[in-house]
This record gives sequence, C-alpha cells and structure tokens, in this order.
Amino acid sequence: MTKITFTRLSEIAVEDIAEHMSDPALALHMPLLQGNWDERRTADFVTMKDAKWAQDGLGHWAILADGAYVGWGGFQREGSDWDFGLVLKPSAFGLGMRITLQALEFAHRDERIPSVTFLLPPSRTKLGALKRMGAEFEGEITYDGARFRKYRLVTSAA
Repeated sequence: MTKITFTRLSEIAVEDIAEHMSDPALALHMPLLQGNWDERRTADFVTMKDAKWAQDGLGHWAILADGAYVGWGGFQREGSDWDFGLVLKPSAFGLGMRITLQALEFAHRDERIPSVTFLLPPSRTKLGALKRMGAEFEGEITYDGARFRKYRLVTSAA
C-alpha cells in the first residue's frame, strides 16, 4: 500500500512544484489558477505558504506518496474558518480520498480546528464522498472574484 506523508512545501524542489502547477488539467477545477508558473512565481508561492505556518501555526503541506511529491494541500485560515484544500498531480488523483481522510484525522485531533470548510468551484459535480464524510452545504460565496460552493465538516465534539 502506498505510504502517504506530509512535509513542508519548502522541502520540495521549486521546479517540481512549478511543473505541477503548470499542468493544464489543474485549471479545470481551479478558477483562481491563472498565469504562468515559472520558478520565481512558485518560489513566491512557497514563501507565502510558509508565512501562513508562521502566522497561524498551520498551513499547507507538500504531500508525498512513497516519498515522491504528488501535490500539496492542508488547512489554511480563511477568516475564522480552517479551509481544506488539495491540489494533486493528475497521476495522483486516485489518492485524493485517502489523503483527505488522513488530513481530517489530523484536524479531529487538533483542538484549534472545530470544523473544516471546503470551497468547491461549480465545475466540481461529484460530491458524494464529501456528503458521505458528513460535510454540509452552507451556500455559495465569491472569493477573489470566483464563485464557490462552501461546505463545512464539524471536526470536534464541542
């Protein structure tokens, strides 16, 4: 079975992340993904994500499958919410649910995270797994000019 581990994005070669973020398949469900992902832009992105760790004590991880980089994701503070995002290489799309469940195990153990939100673009139509996890639809929002459907999953008993 594939071993999934999380590490800091800064541990991954910038060119690997730039190549990943330049894959046209990602743009299908990422309305905020625009422009060219060269090494400079990618380095700025990694620096910004590291700053979230310094600011909030939590952020996005690089995700490894058997030690190889397959994407990034995790929890980022959005106002009073902890939003979960996951951006995998197309070759790793099949690992999405396993990675999500592993990350949610972390959230259930972390008292800072009473609930997790998921912001999904309207292009995401297969929502059965999200509903089976217990996430509830809260409504539509606009974020950076793009429309998203917002779901929430309670992660604490409080």
